Formats: sequence, C-alpha cells, structure tokens
Amino acid sequence: MKNLDVIKELKGKLIVSCQALEGEPLYGSEVMGKMALAAKIGGAAAIRANSVEDIEEIKRKADLPIIGIIKKEYEDSEVYITPTIKEVEALSNVGVDIIAIDFTNRIRPYGELLSNFVLQVRERFPEQIIMADISTYEEGIAAVELGVDLVSTTMSGYTPYSAKLEGPDLELIERLSETVSVPVIAEGRIHYPEQAKLAIEAGAHAVVVGGAITRPLEITKRFIEKLNL
Repeated sequence: MKNLDVIKELKGKLIVSCQALEGEPLYGSEVMGKMALAAKIGGAAAIRANSVEDIEEIKRKADLPIIGIIKKEYEDSEVYITPTIKEVEALSNVGVDIIAIDFTNRIRPYGELLSNFVLQVRERFPEQIIMADISTYEEGIAAVELGVDLVSTTMSGYTPYSAKLEGPDLELIERLSETVSVPVIAEGRIHYPEQAKLAIEAGAHAVVVGGAITRPLEITKRFIEKLNL
C-alpha cells in the first residue's frame, strides 16, 4: 500500500528543483547536493532532482523527500521527462518518494501509448507515488483518469499547444484544483515569492521553484533582459 503521507506533508509548502544540465556551470552531483542542502536550511519541504547520480548525492546531503526525474532524449520523441519504463525503474531503485513523468499528448518513445506505459508502471511498481507533468487542463484530467497521485503544471508553456505566459499558469492551476480529486502542484515560471503565493491561493497543494532559486545563469539573463529594454 502506498504511503501518501509524504504528499500530505507538502501542503502549502515549497519544493525546490535542484537541476543543472551538462554544459551548465553548476553541472555536477556535488554541486546539486550542496544546493539541496542550502534549500533545506532555507526551509524547503522537498527537492525535485534529475538523474540517479544527483539524487544519490542529494540524499546524502539533505534528508528531504525527493521528486525524482530522469531527463532522457529519444530520437523519435519530444518527451524527455522520465519517458520510458527504464527511467522509472532506475528512479524506483534509487528510492525516490515521488516519480514525475511527462503526461503530455506528444508522441512517446517507440510510439508507446501513454495508457500502456502507465499500466506497466502500475504493474511493476504498485507502491510508487506517481506525479503527472502536464501542459493543459485536458492532459490533467486524463492523467487523473489513468490513476496518478498528483498532477503538476510543469509542462504548461513548453508544448506547442499550451499557453505561452511570462509567469505561472494560474488559470490552469485553479481549473485543475477545482476539478480533480488529487493534489495539484504548481510548477513553471514562478520567478518571485509573490507568484508562489498566488499559486497557492489559486488552489495549488504545493509549489515547485527551480530557476529562480537554483539557476544563477537564468536569473542573470532575466535581469539583463530587463536592463536592455
């Protein structure tokens, strides 16, 4: 039986995404471990992290619940957040509390149907908490119908057919929160504390913030863009 207490404990709280991709100045598990520790000391309730290596280091440095993902690109698909059962298995083996999976309507690797993929995950890892990263209201509804435990607005604005906004998709957060039976996590373009508060007021169970806290390259670019107006 799933232990859903970890979800309850996140209510109204901040989750910090500690990620850096290869080629970025802060890339490396040791740096991400320190970043997660800093987030914990600052009051974060959980960490979202990418890759087995980073997750292992973060678990050593910061004793917090982890939302795990593996970003992996496949030639035949635009889906890259935990796209196949191979990545799910790796995350389960490293012992993350929640696994986040791309639940968008885009073509999956090898042309696999999302419903079949979810069935595999449920059969092999029945006690694993699954979070759906979605980009639209319809995808959120479909994800809940497929039996996910949480829905996150992570991909809003990052698929060709979703709303392009400068800030968080508060309308999507509110619509989902009023409709679905599972907690809704707000994620995506939350640059300021005031926006995080607005997301909670819109009905979000918890808020994930990444770039505004852990990616100085992106933060610097935002300042430069404003100064160059």
